[in-house]
Amino acid sequence: MAENKHTLAELQQWQALPLNIKVLMTAERVRNWVDEFGEDGVYLSFSGGKDSTVLGHITREVCGYKNIPFVFVDVPTQYPELKQFAQTFDNLVILKPKISSAQVCEKYGFPMFSKEISECIADTRKYIKILTDRQTDRQTDRQTDRQTMPYAYRMADMLGIDRRKDKENELYKALKQGNIPNAPIRVKQLCDVKCEQFGSMYDRSRYMFMLDAPFEVSNMCCKVMKKLPVHQYGKATGRVPMTAQMASESKLRTSNWVKNGCNAFNVKNPISNPMSFWTEQDVLLYIRENENSMANAYYRIKPTKYEVMEYGKRIVYRTTGATAPYFPKEYGAICSVYGEVVTDYEAMGQCENQMSFADFGIFDNERPLLKTTGCRRTGCVLCGFGCHLEKEPNRFQMLKETHPKFHNLLYVLKNNGVTYAEAIDWVNEHGNMNIKY
Repeated sequence: MAENKHTLAELQQWQALPLNIKVLMTAERVRNWVDEFGEDGVYLSFSGGKDSTVLGHITREVCGYKNIPFVFVDVPTQYPELKQFAQTFDNLVILKPKISSAQVCEKYGFPMFSKEISECIADTRKYIKILTDRQTDRQTDRQTDRQTMPYAYRMADMLGIDRRKDKENELYKALKQGNIPNAPIRVKQLCDVKCEQFGSMYDRSRYMFMLDAPFEVSNMCCKVMKKLPVHQYGKATGRVPMTAQMASESKLRTSNWVKNGCNAFNVKNPISNPMSFWTEQDVLLYIRENENSMANAYYRIKPTKYEVMEYGKRIVYRTTGATAPYFPKEYGAICSVYGEVVTDYEAMGQCENQMSFADFGIFDNERPLLKTTGCRRTGCVLCGFGCHLEKEPNRFQMLKETHPKFHNLLYVLKNNGVTYAEAIDWVNEHGNMNIKY
């Protein structure tokens, strides 16, 4: 097993650095990535969100790489403003997923809780199905009523256990009783089986009630709708990605940073996350400090036509046209769905007109907390990842006010005949949660 590149303590130290240092460190990692693969061998995964917009500004304006394409996936169930905003940038590649959101939900399940938790639930349900599978007696052509253990038999055969002669074999007896060793890690996490390599940090046992849900949950939505198109683009062009993912966003991204650092050169699919050690507050502060530069960057153009390109069986579009920059009044530094970046007085425990030491610049660690007046996160409007942790109004409640047509999809998307709205109601009832929509 390869040694970790960093530690959690290092991540905390890096996250505490001032923003100007972080910008320099990020720019250095972008340059190292481009030095390794060349400007024509790199692309930036651009969602139109505030994080990727900041990375795009650093890449093009701070580092000076004008020819690196922004790759945008046109997912039908994301805010339309994101596509409109993305289309104001030059050198933009637009990809379209091959499957619809309705088809993803029907085939795989709803995106709930988090990518890691939904994967735990899905893997455990598959695992249980294998263990409790009932077998048909083909000799009598009727369904037997006895429960069999086909998984145990297969495991025994794979381990070289003679099921006739080794009936007293302790491992075989454990297999028949359902005590299956080497269960997938995700199964152990959900069942609260302590793993030395993971620990209690990855205990998902509070979500065991989902094993009885009349619908499926899955993290395949993002993989099929977003990751697969860009992966195919990279494979077809030979380019490797840069993304604006941050370690603070999830435990999985934290563990990936600890293992590989910002630039993962020596992995099967090389990827750069040069902003991994940033926090959301860093992103908001960067936007506030560079608002004019981001809004008026000369690489923003008015596309006049689209060049059609084909990668395998997938059609994508690349913006071409206007050579002169333009500065549309309707677009600011970031996409309009975020609103404005303002001081979060409530989070600071202050009244709006109350002054603090941070207002005078006395203490850097007391800099004002910031927030957006609109959406905090973007992407697919019906994504349920993290929704159970949000304060009201949550993303679904806000969606009902801003995009009611998208909100109505909660009553349309189905899995196993259960609508998304009915699934949320079931989770609230059986999981003691309070997800409003």
